[in-house]
Amino acid sequence: MYIALFCCLPLASAQGLPRRSAAGAEAGDPDALYRDRTNLASARQAAAIWEMRLASSPRDFESAWKLARTMYWLGGHGDARAALERGVTAGQAAAQLEPNRPEGHFWAAANMGALAESYGVRQGLRYRGPIKSELEIVLRIDPGFQEGSADRALGRWYFKVPSLFGGSKTTSEEHLRKSLTYNPDSTASHFFLAETLFDLKRDREAVDELNKVLAAPLNPQWAPEDGEFKQQARQRLRASAR
Repeated sequence: MYIALFCCLPLASAQGLPRRSAAGAEAGDPDALYRDRTNLASARQAAAIWEMRLASSPRDFESAWKLARTMYWLGGHGDARAALERGVTAGQAAAQLEPNRPEGHFWAAANMGALAESYGVRQGLRYRGPIKSELEIVLRIDPGFQEGSADRALGRWYFKVPSLFGGSKTTSEEHLRKSLTYNPDSTASHFFLAETLFDLKRDREAVDELNKVLAAPLNPQWAPEDGEFKQQARQRLRASAR
């Protein structure tokens, strides 16, 4: 899970979409458009299509959770709150439609986590309970979902939330290491673990984790996110070397 990235323009209307995106994704195929999400126009087109499908078929579970996932990406690269609030709504709709599937719960939590980051600690704390609850539901349904994303996100939750409100750097480390049992090459888990270890004053181990981010192969499904974590790892390594 990639809990806080943050630019987007208003979503394009699905009516009159160009035949192909910049990467050649077929117009009308939101999955192909989402794969081309580094081109934000493609991501917006994918979101517009899923939004239209959900409007015409409110019980369309796949469109609901995929819209939530896309709004999370757009919220990380544009008008954070407007996109993320729509992502929370879509994720919650998916969770209500299929409560025993992890996708809706996870993407609702992801969007809430990014919203909390956008508001800062004081206002963002109001999301801490719902985020944790949704992620714990994902763990109960499928702990291996998206290569341990619920443990990864909970690791970030325990890192970000002040100890007075339930946060714990030790518990953060436990969840992040658990997430790495599902995917030892996760750039997100290694980067988040590095930040936790820096806070625990275990700088040498933290630097090792940052180097693992750089050494990890790109995951074809999450290549854009992997690239961003690699860039952050380089910046953090330069800062730690000063």
